[in-house]
Amino acid sequence: MTNSLPVDVNTAPYSPDVDQLRITEIFYSLQGEARTVGLPTVFVRLTGCPLRCVYCDTEYAFSGGQMQTIEGIAEKVAAYAPRYVTVTGGEPLAQPNCLPLLKTLCDAGYEVSLETGGAMSLGGVDERVVTVIDLKTPASQEMERNDYTNIPLLRAHDQVKFVICDRQDYDWARFKLDEYQLPERVADVLFSPSHGQLTARALAEWILADNLPVRLQLQLHKLLWNDEPGH
Repeated sequence: MTNSLPVDVNTAPYSPDVDQLRITEIFYSLQGEARTVGLPTVFVRLTGCPLRCVYCDTEYAFSGGQMQTIEGIAEKVAAYAPRYVTVTGGEPLAQPNCLPLLKTLCDAGYEVSLETGGAMSLGGVDERVVTVIDLKTPASQEMERNDYTNIPLLRAHDQVKFVICDRQDYDWARFKLDEYQLPERVADVLFSPSHGQLTARALAEWILADNLPVRLQLQLHKLLWNDEPGH
């Protein structure tokens, strides 16, 4: 798969010569997912996404937002004095200036993570960044957009996430574990039940029955704040 996808950001074109990104929100909350779940984190949510997953919970980030300079973003992040920063979306890698933003945040000494949907190339992502890549399952209706050339680019500290909607998704994800030897390649493989589509208990029982080397992930922010923006 290539990363030549339409970028629905509802803005003028981006230029590598312009030190700006379109930002939906910057906020301070508890990390709801992945290895740093529960830790206070600053989130930088970039605007725009080329995917339309059926279970998307951030549709408000598809368009709108405000153009901000990387320097201005870094100043807003620093005001929270965080240890952890997550760059998310939308799809953050849809904006080319995401890459220099990630470097700037790493240079500032934060532990930086990137939440990406798996359709855009990871080429050029700063090696200090912890990438959490969300491989799209059949029920997402965006499975064909997965760019599997990203798999060799994953590092030992990265993580791979599967949002599981049903048994077919689970069996597909289990196959991908073996096909790409994901448990040996990355720090964590995360299986998350799609909210409102699959119960956590059902997914837990499947994982136990198959003795899978994966981590069951529940979305803490949904439990605490019911998907309210800014959390």
